[in-house]
Amino acid sequence: MGGFLNIYLLLCIYLFMIFISCSALCSMSSSLPSSCKLRRKFHLNAMHKPGDVVLGGLFEVHYTSVFPERTFTSQPNQPSCQGFDPPGFRHAVTMAFAIDEINKNSTLLPNVTLGYSLYDNCATLAIGFSAAMSLASGREEQFLLQENCLGAPPVLGIVGDPFSTFSIAISNVLGLFKLPIVSYFATCSCLSDRRRFPSFFRMIPSDAFQVRAMIQILKRFGWTWAGLLVSDDDYGLHAAQSFQSDLARSGGGCLAYSEILPWGDNPAELKRIVEVMTKSTARVVIVFAHQIHMIQLMEEVVKQNVTTLQWIASEAWALLDGLHTPAFMPYLRGTLGIAIRRGKIPGLRDFLLRINHVQHLNNSYDNSMVRQFWEYTFQCRFAPLPAGWVEAGGEVCTGLEDLENVETEVLDVSNLRPEYNIYKAVYALAYALDDMLRCVPGRGPFSGHSCATLQTLEPWQLVYYLEKVNFTTTFGDQVSFDENGDALPIYDIMNWLWLPDGRTKVQSVGFVKTSASKGEELTLDKDKIFWNFESKEPPRSVCSESCPPGTRMARKRGMPVCCFDCIPCSEGMINSMECTSCPEDYWSSPQRDHCTPKKMEFLSYYEPLGICLTTASLLGTFICAVVLGIFTYHRSTPMVRANNSELSFLLLVSLKLCFLCSLLFIGRPKLWTCQLRHAAFGISFVLCVSCILVKTMVVLAVFKASKPGGGDSLKWFGVLQQRGTVLVLTSIQAAICTAWLASASPAPYKNTQYHNDMIVYECVVGSTVGFAVLLGYIGLLAILSFLLAFLARNLPDNFNEAKLITFSMLIFCAVWVAFVPAYVNSPGKYADAVEVFAILASSFGLLVALFGPKCYIILLRPERNTKKAIMGRGTTKS
Repeated sequence: MGGFLNIYLLLCIYLFMIFISCSALCSMSSSLPSSCKLRRKFHLNAMHKPGDVVLGGLFEVHYTSVFPERTFTSQPNQPSCQGFDPPGFRHAVTMAFAIDEINKNSTLLPNVTLGYSLYDNCATLAIGFSAAMSLASGREEQFLLQENCLGAPPVLGIVGDPFSTFSIAISNVLGLFKLPIVSYFATCSCLSDRRRFPSFFRMIPSDAFQVRAMIQILKRFGWTWAGLLVSDDDYGLHAAQSFQSDLARSGGGCLAYSEILPWGDNPAELKRIVEVMTKSTARVVIVFAHQIHMIQLMEEVVKQNVTTLQWIASEAWALLDGLHTPAFMPYLRGTLGIAIRRGKIPGLRDFLLRINHVQHLNNSYDNSMVRQFWEYTFQCRFAPLPAGWVEAGGEVCTGLEDLENVETEVLDVSNLRPEYNIYKAVYALAYALDDMLRCVPGRGPFSGHSCATLQTLEPWQLVYYLEKVNFTTTFGDQVSFDENGDALPIYDIMNWLWLPDGRTKVQSVGFVKTSASKGEELTLDKDKIFWNFESKEPPRSVCSESCPPGTRMARKRGMPVCCFDCIPCSEGMINSMECTSCPEDYWSSPQRDHCTPKKMEFLSYYEPLGICLTTASLLGTFICAVVLGIFTYHRSTPMVRANNSELSFLLLVSLKLCFLCSLLFIGRPKLWTCQLRHAAFGISFVLCVSCILVKTMVVLAVFKASKPGGGDSLKWFGVLQQRGTVLVLTSIQAAICTAWLASASPAPYKNTQYHNDMIVYECVVGSTVGFAVLLGYIGLLAILSFLLAFLARNLPDNFNEAKLITFSMLIFCAVWVAFVPAYVNSPGKYADAVEVFAILASSFGLLVALFGPKCYIILLRPERNTKKAIMGRGTTKS
């Protein structure tokens, strides 16, 4: 908080050289008579009280100062402090009260009396720096007792300064001498640099914590699009840097704009900044600045009538009464602000009322601060009086005026915030000093386990104990410092109300703090918050509205990440910050807002296609059973006996198995069904075709035996040979299936290649070679049967079943030749349906072609089912 950074650096170097020069003069004290005296630089407003140990204080009792013109032709006049600030004076008196309370405490610092030296910095770096140097080196009129300027330091610690920039300048110098400084209001996060400021402590949280607290508020209300205004000093610039980096790291939002508020009168720049705020779509404005900046800014806001903004105040102006005016409040009501923790200090008001008894109200320089307060409060003057004061009707101060009979802001102790920090700072120094003086010789922390004594106190020794201080105030707050010299952070969240009677109320609506167990914690009572909008609800402050379900965010070129367009997600993806793919077994819903399990596709018993195929399979099985029953019932008739009844029965059984094995291809694939379906299919069809092949061979053998010289041919095709041939041919297929299942067994497989939104649950064959050998073997037997039957097609009728076999095998081969390309080109469940259809079609073809004519004769033309009819038909043709 304070002036420009470059000005501060120049002044710091300049004043540091003055300090070094004074030290040099002091070191040459042998040329002086018998004492060392510091030259006077400024007449400083002060308040003093002697003691065994003296603590210093720096406060803003005046909020501005005027420097006279430098002509360098005569001795310059002293700068004058103007604008008495009652809260600043109350801050100073609070330190005096805390020291008085400690002196009355018999358990804290017994037998040690604390004194104080309190100075006014007049809100000016040069005066504040000079005051700090006076504290470190001795009061302006004070003579040191030793010629070599050694001995106990004038002050053992300093409470202050309230401004960050001033604290940086002072700590840069006094930190070299390890003089502890405990600020109650300086918040710049740069002051947490322990290497640069080794003896700086503070009771107020740093801006880094304040920034994180504001970001938490933004997140709580969903404000992702905000503007940032900062003052042109260390306070504002460091806050802006920290805010931008933390906001980007948290992913909680973006800045629509970031502007620096100028110092001094610059209406053109303020007009430009307010125009930026007006044109922006951001409805939330965050301001890290001081009272003077806000007053100038709000004057321009009122002029341009910029309404519907939600203001977020930093601790520097969250509680300032100077903004609670009828002109500003229509725009500022509803403001949310970060404020110093409020506390209670019992007895402070009574102490304030006794100021005229505690201090000597006279013209002495030592207590000029009290004199100025008295003159400001009672609008009177102490002697010597200014020229013409009495003639102009001015009152003369007597020092006997009663504070209870006058309204003064100094006595308002209802909202103690900076005062509470000052109170804790004084007690922190007192507890550290108490711990240091209670050290047991031989167990001390210093070299040789030594301890500090009251006669040889050094500031750096107090720094050691200050780092370890830990106590609890009467208000219940714990006080300790972390490794950076920062106290445990806690802020109140304030809300501005404008009451109907014109009064302004600033109420607490929550707090934000850091605890060891929960970390940073924000607590808000949303029901208490007043919103300066017609809806009485929090405003919407986003660059782009959230993308609807099924879309993803696409950043706008040249804009922050919070500004985006919404693009529909592709199929199989759902929206988040980006469109994300669903897991393998899931697919996006129609709205693209969540993932749903993919539909599982397989040839089911419950779908129309599965029902039809199942019905056909069961129908074929039933027909086979009927035919088998017919043949069994008429097994003694010539028609059944003439057609090799044993092979016919075996053929019917194999056909029944063929029909039934098709059911293994329907239903949800399982490991055992995948392994069994092709094995059952292959063995059943080989058994069927083997029977047909043997029947064909028997026909040829019988015909050959009927010719002269062919009688021995039937002995090779007796019943045993027929059974053996069928068994051997079927065993070969069984061996093929066994080898296939052992080497690369078929298994269930979730195929996602056919459809994106569907899983095709199918059986993979495992080994394509095994499947090809199985089909090839069936085809080989079928072709062989077809060729043999074709050769025997013209045999006499009484021996001729070859025509029926030829026709049946023609159907069989046609079906399976057509099956191969249809199977390869059918996706998913349709491949299973094609295979089932081929099984059923070929089975029905064999059943109808081989047994249809025979059943016709047996059932409908029984007169032809005689040996005579069969033999006669053959004789006639011969």
